Amino acid sequence: MNAVVNEDNTQGESKEERQMSKAASLAMELSKEKKRMQEEFDELQAQFEEVSPSTPSGGPDSYLKWIGVFSAVLGIFLQNAGLSIFGQLFYIVGAISWTAVGFYWNDKAVMLGSVIPATATAMNLMQNTFIKF
Repeated sequence: MNAVVNEDNTQGESKEERQMSKAASLAMELSKEKKRMQEEFDELQAQFEEVSPSTPSGGPDSYLKWIGVFSAVLGIFLQNAGLSIFGQLFYIVGAISWTAVGFYWNDKAVMLGSVIPATATAMNLMQNTFIKF
């Protein structure tokens, strides 16, 4: 009777060992697959960051940015079309918009690159419009 019990225990243990080895191999396979998928995800994330725009969008700065672009371009076209006063006014609006965008982004280069031309244009506008020498 002891021999039968020992044999049952041995068969039960070997069956349990096989199940454990299957579980261990499945766990190792799962771990490898998880690692592979994480590497693939990291690669896709890097590719996405390369092509995604670096400027923020959706906030008030995004709208100011486009207002500034269109105003400045329209101002330049109007000046070249001979409508200097309107062109200068539109250009100043564009430059002020870009100054505000630089403030939102905390970007001093954008602010300086906008304030200086806006100031020069405003001085020229004042000189030619209001102060006739």
